[in-house]
Amino acid sequence: MENQKVWFVTGASKGLGLTLVKKLLSIGNGVAASSRSLTDLQKAVGDHPNFLPLSVNLTDENSVETAVRETISRFGQIDVVVNNAGYGMLGALEELSDKEARENFDVNVFGSLNIIRKVLPQLRKQQSGHIFNISSIGGFSGNFPGFGIYCATKFAVSGFTESLAAEVKSFGIKATVVEPGYFRTDFLSSGSLAVPHSVIEEYKEVRESQDAHQNHINNEQPGDPEKAVDVIIAAAASENPPLHLLLGADAYQLAKDKIAAIQQDLADWEALATNTHFV
Repeated sequence: MENQKVWFVTGASKGLGLTLVKKLLSIGNGVAASSRSLTDLQKAVGDHPNFLPLSVNLTDENSVETAVRETISRFGQIDVVVNNAGYGMLGALEELSDKEARENFDVNVFGSLNIIRKVLPQLRKQQSGHIFNISSIGGFSGNFPGFGIYCATKFAVSGFTESLAAEVKSFGIKATVVEPGYFRTDFLSSGSLAVPHSVIEEYKEVRESQDAHQNHINNEQPGDPEKAVDVIIAAAASENPPLHLLLGADAYQLAKDKIAAIQQDLADWEALATNTHFV
């Protein structure tokens, strides 16, 4: 353990989080990992001397604080934090209720903020650490019919990570927002993708998107989760890690398309939109 790091990973009982935890343990790191269900987490990962499984309600600050305290008590430090827990929401903005939207924000945004709030005292004390916030290419480009609320949560994650990086730099702490494309996990399964209780059939593009994601894209995603976690681990080991870590050729293409569209808008409207100062 002397030359290895201590990782704290949320949402670790399945998907990218589980793949990451297994890989980290296999190469000798200490890992504290959380899930809503301790039984599911223990069953998925198995027994390991360097593994601390934790049952955490991310929307409860006391639950988060207890988990962080247990991690420090067990390992003495926290080197890398991965805010991976979250779920998808597929529905038109008009379809989704206030409750459905807020619940998505509670987990995807405020859950990560609770973790950040509780780990930073330890990272500041150490004058070191690296926080990875798992967003999505949907946190960079919102051009996905039916994913407005989900994209909004991930835009929030990407935005506060940029601010976080600036706020903690002087403490020797780094921050990275991870923006993956489509990876072959269970993200599009019923347990990870919520749909609206009330459907408005007139939203043709949204229904088509829902059908595509649930019945055609799921289990056919091009990205390999094993390769994705290797990139995250490499970024954690880097002296100069990226602020934005896009994962997958599809994510890169979507980002380039978004950047090109912004550049076109800037060019088309620059003369009028910049002539707004007092004279």
